[in-house]
Amino acid sequence: MEKRPDHSPEQRRDSRIERRRGGHDPDDFFGLDVNSMSPRAQLTTALAVLIPVALAGVAVLTLFTSFWWLIFVFGWTIFPAFGLLVRGIAGLSEGRTELSAGDGKERELLAALRKRGELTPAEAAMETSLSVSEADRMLRELAEGGHLEVRVRGGGLFYSLWEREEKGRLEGR
Repeated sequence: MEKRPDHSPEQRRDSRIERRRGGHDPDDFFGLDVNSMSPRAQLTTALAVLIPVALAGVAVLTLFTSFWWLIFVFGWTIFPAFGLLVRGIAGLSEGRTELSAGDGKERELLAALRKRGELTPAEAAMETSLSVSEADRMLRELAEGGHLEVRVRGGGLFYSLWEREEKGRLEGR
């Protein structure tokens, strides 16, 4: 299967042209896509800008007083860097965690279970991107947690989602 890039070169060129015409992305920080950065990366990037600018500002004000005007030339970088710093701190304090690859695999496995009704680990491996051992481990863990029903037929384990009681009661009447 061929992988395609998320952004085509034409889209990037169009966005650069629009920025030159006066439009800009409000989350653009010196050419970095801030939305795709983790809070920790936002903090690191902000500090990588703020610390040298602050040290240079102190050096200019104390050692090189005749170059005081440099504060106005480079000082503008403090504002977006400070905004990025606050955004990174807020992201860390929220405790926001990105879904791990394991969560995506579990979601994929549960979608296959909903689609097929019941699965063996081998069938789950065919329906998803999981290996048989990964599917077996995940299905076993979900069953042990009480999330799946396990049936034994012909010496094989079949895993399925629990049926609702109302449905069973209606069929029994």
